[in-house]
Amino acid sequence: MIENKIKILRKAAEVSTVQDSDYIWCVIAGNEDMVNNVAYSAIMDKDRVKVLCREHVTTRESFVTKKFDFIMLHGETSKIRELSMICKENGGAYLKIAPYYVKDEGNLLLTVGPENAIKKFVGDCEKSMVKLSFLLEDQTTGFIETDVYITNILPRFIRNTIDPLFKMADVALSTVLISAEDENVQKIKDIAKSNKIFLIEFNKFLKK
Repeated sequence: MIENKIKILRKAAEVSTVQDSDYIWCVIAGNEDMVNNVAYSAIMDKDRVKVLCREHVTTRESFVTKKFDFIMLHGETSKIRELSMICKENGGAYLKIAPYYVKDEGNLLLTVGPENAIKKFVGDCEKSMVKLSFLLEDQTTGFIETDVYITNILPRFIRNTIDPLFKMADVALSTVLISAEDENVQKIKDIAKSNKIFLIEFNKFLKK
């Protein structure tokens, strides 16, 4: 389980560091409506928080298309706390990333994807003997949007019956922060791509 791989001591250090920091980073993932609410609140209070990136991600597995949104923020701890509450109240996943990680970890990588895909990604990394460290992890408790694209060829009355069932499918989304040595970064990116996991290099978005 991913939860068992998280470094407990570093998590404790992260908690204390977040409490002492004026500014932190935050990653939020979930359905589009929830991320829209977070983005709106951030934009309306842009003096306290900055949107670093926003992505709409679509992955296809078998006959199912899964859609979710992702946003990265940097701002005042109190404002980030407010945005994380919006996230959790609406079933999203979030990670608060304290300066501790930026200072003490080398290459920080953020991965976001359906829980089963994240688990396969972890397994493939282990099989390939790619060394990485799991730092933080969270999961959505709400729904993400799914579509069954084979229904497009079905008669309308059947499609109207089936579509709502799949759009409300209970698909958990996992957000994981990992670190890796320089020589393993490209391997991890390749494995993430093969598992249709959304991955970004966190260090590229650090505030100068």
